[in-house]
Amino acid sequence: MSTPALRIVAAGPGTTIQDSGRHGYLRFGVTGAGPMDPLAHATANLAVGNAPGASAIEVGLGGLSLAAEGGPVTLAIAGAPFTVALDGQKLETPLVLTLEPGAALSLRAGPTGAWCYVAAAGSFALAPVLGSTATHTRSGLGGLDGGPLKAGDRLPLGAAAELGHTAPSRLIAPWLERSLDVVRVVLGPQDDFFAPEVVERFLTQPWMLSGRSDRMGYLLEGEPLTHAGGFNIVSDGIAHGAIQVPGEGLPIVQMADRAPTGGYPKIATVIGADLGSFAQLRPGASFRFAAVDIATAVAARRAQAEALARPVERVPLIRTELPSEFLLGLNLVGGVVSAKAPIV
Repeated sequence: MSTPALRIVAAGPGTTIQDSGRHGYLRFGVTGAGPMDPLAHATANLAVGNAPGASAIEVGLGGLSLAAEGGPVTLAIAGAPFTVALDGQKLETPLVLTLEPGAALSLRAGPTGAWCYVAAAGSFALAPVLGSTATHTRSGLGGLDGGPLKAGDRLPLGAAAELGHTAPSRLIAPWLERSLDVVRVVLGPQDDFFAPEVVERFLTQPWMLSGRSDRMGYLLEGEPLTHAGGFNIVSDGIAHGAIQVPGEGLPIVQMADRAPTGGYPKIATVIGADLGSFAQLRPGASFRFAAVDIATAVAARRAQAEALARPVERVPLIRTELPSEFLLGLNLVGGVVSAKAPIV
């Protein structure tokens, strides 16, 4: 019997393998990559008994279709509310299920959100590059040959804990229900490059996510911000979530595939607890920033860590579709009577 694996039947643009990221190489110019929504990525992994930072599939708005080979594969799907269908039957997310060989599983973008994660029990048996399987397509590192997944790719599975056959069950993960309207930031480290009234406008005016955004940076549209005394600084390190303001005055939020350094002033940084929900915005979405202090940012991040420290509970899915095969298997009437029979 061959080793169980997942086969990619179809994959939209931006579908990649991501683990927790490539850490410790920024000083050599190697970006970390990793999931756009770390909280959803960790939730999917934990639901199938993996370490929270294990390799999983990151699915973008183009969707994904999968099949199992060599045996059943237990999967968890978490993140944006994508439309998930198993052999054509729609299932509510986040969920865990066992994909049998011959069955067809598909994910399509739902009404909101941008990224969804598919974790397999045992994760994927892929060779790490610089200690990570995270795909960084610009440099060609990680994943399968450093590129996005495509039809025909085969993902071999690692050794999994014994989970048994899992009927589709919904995951109880309230921490994934997050606000997409307000994004919390800590001001700095170069907010003194802007007049106080400009910082205030940064915090109060609505911003819209540009369609030119990608895994490297989310570009914002709105009334441009003016610099108090030039926009060039000596290049320094770029943190995940740092908000640069280039000369044109429209902020760029540095995301998972960010460059290691940059030379524009950073007016603020998105707090770690909000990076995932911010990543789930779609182009055209409107939102505002809200400034918090470092203690608030740390408390929010700690609360997420505590939520993930507990087992991910699951409940049976409520059937929302009633196909003919299902209805024909039920006794829907108690009997047949004549319309002329007296009422008693």
